[in-house]
Amino acid sequence: MNNKLSYFFVLVFSLGSCVLAAQPLDHQLWDTLLKKHVVVIKNGSVTQVDYAGFQKDHVLLQRYLDSLAGITQQDFDAKTANSQLAILINLYNAATIELILTEYPNLASIKELGSFFRSPWKKTFISAFNKNLSLDEVEHDLIRGSGRYNDPRIHFAVNCASIGCPALRAEAYTAEKLQAQLDEQTRLFLADNTRNRLSGDELQVSSIFKWYQEDFEKGWNGIDALEAFFVRYSNAIHLAKSDVEKLKRGDISIAYLEYDWRLNKK
Repeated sequence: MNNKLSYFFVLVFSLGSCVLAAQPLDHQLWDTLLKKHVVVIKNGSVTQVDYAGFQKDHVLLQRYLDSLAGITQQDFDAKTANSQLAILINLYNAATIELILTEYPNLASIKELGSFFRSPWKKTFISAFNKNLSLDEVEHDLIRGSGRYNDPRIHFAVNCASIGCPALRAEAYTAEKLQAQLDEQTRLFLADNTRNRLSGDELQVSSIFKWYQEDFEKGWNGIDALEAFFVRYSNAIHLAKSDVEKLKRGDISIAYLEYDWRLNKK
């Protein structure tokens, strides 16, 4: 009888653990911090970060990062692609805030956190999947290099704490809303004429499109050329129909604007 009872409790505990592991990761704490400390301007195409506010809530930020640190590779692999990507984008953005807070307010750019020998993106300070990672490893290995996602819109979701960077979204990314969130972030970024604009027969765009051009030409939604990506989002860039036709014919050249690395602080 005792053996049967023991087996019953082991079975219940095991089933409970499986159910618990299957639950989606809760990004509510990160969502609350973003809503509280991210200031939305220019209809959402630009946001400013209240780093002083994040400093006051540093314990909560660390608590959220600790929750991500507890994810095992097995748990991560069992999730949907949307859930995985939401986790990685949130991890990157939260970790970037954490990195800025190591020296804030005594810095004017994230680049100041690096050195001649190592960029700030190569610092291994992020805990996830039972290992220590850098921002570069999260973005270039886990997101871009994994081959799991192949979605160039991630470049408008990950935030490098700089004015030239796409806006830090004032809400957490979630599996349920991810596709709509990525699409909106893309449109908002392209709509900002300080970073993307048509000037005569020259389309002047962010250097992001130069640095990561290959990601925009890998066949996402059938798009295999940077020009085709701009055609898809022509309304966001405010291109007239005649401009779209010229872009398709190759009669509009593409130029890349200088990137503004100043801190995106409030």
